[in-house]
Amino acid sequence: MLHYTCKRILGALPVFFGITLFVFFLINMAPATIADAAGGGEASSAAVRAALEANLGLDKPLPLRYVLWLKSLVQGDLGLSYRTGQPVVTMIAQRVVPSLILTGTGVAAAILLGIPLGVMAAWKPKSGWGKLAGGLTLLSFSAPGFFLCVLAIFLFSVVLGWLPAAGMYSAGGGGSVGDLLLHLILPAGVVCLSSLGNLVRQTASACGEVLGEDYIRTARAKGLPEWAVVWKHGFRTALLPVVTTILNHIPHIIGGSLIVERIFGWPGMGSLLFTSVSSRDYTVIMGLTVVIALTVLATGILMDLVYRLADPGVGWGGEAR
Repeated sequence: MLHYTCKRILGALPVFFGITLFVFFLINMAPATIADAAGGGEASSAAVRAALEANLGLDKPLPLRYVLWLKSLVQGDLGLSYRTGQPVVTMIAQRVVPSLILTGTGVAAAILLGIPLGVMAAWKPKSGWGKLAGGLTLLSFSAPGFFLCVLAIFLFSVVLGWLPAAGMYSAGGGGSVGDLLLHLILPAGVVCLSSLGNLVRQTASACGEVLGEDYIRTARAKGLPEWAVVWKHGFRTALLPVVTTILNHIPHIIGGSLIVERIFGWPGMGSLLFTSVSSRDYTVIMGLTVVIALTVLATGILMDLVYRLADPGVGWGGEAR
């Protein structure tokens, strides 16, 4: 296991450095230069602009600047924000926990709802549970995330007035857990619903194939209760494709959560990214992009390890035993 983990990490390093290379050169190709964003606008004199570029290291060749930036990145230094003057690492660290709360809650809810609904849709497709699974799947696939956000705000905040429309806490609310949960319902619900369709469909498809196997008919012939046949024998075999679905869908979940954070005013990395883009805070944009890419790569490696732990038929070399 340790050998395979190290192999996967080493395999992800070229991808990570490729992302840093792409992000750095893309930012430096922007119409407005980094010097403009840092305060050297078009109205600045040539002397002021030259001094600012020298102070920021922009007078050096582009490849050398990439090497210096990459060296600082490896050391954990993402630079200073042009907008606030704070270290980028500090600004991102302040937004990580809110993003994890939102994304983690939405994904956990999708798993807790999607897997049972998928199993019920395969087991009893014409029942009320099967119809509910089909309806939620249709809504998840047909409605984009931003539309679900607007619809949720309009229905539950504007029309019914049940839930707050934005923020993580109420103004002057004291930051209680109950207040956090109240603000979390709508954005986490959108993340959950956006992820639900793919999970329900894959679970239903995998369970539907398994429930038609010979050993399932044998288990029923032995007189085992139907719930035991479905959950203990059928679902355990169908679990691996479901894990693969979750693994492949993680980048989409993270990307969708960024949009949700922006619309609901959730103080996570998504809101910080949109604010940085609008203010041309390039150091924060580069830092956030690298952190998000690293998160996706690390999550992929983790889920790959979980897949191999769950499947005794797959060796740690990646080949079937």
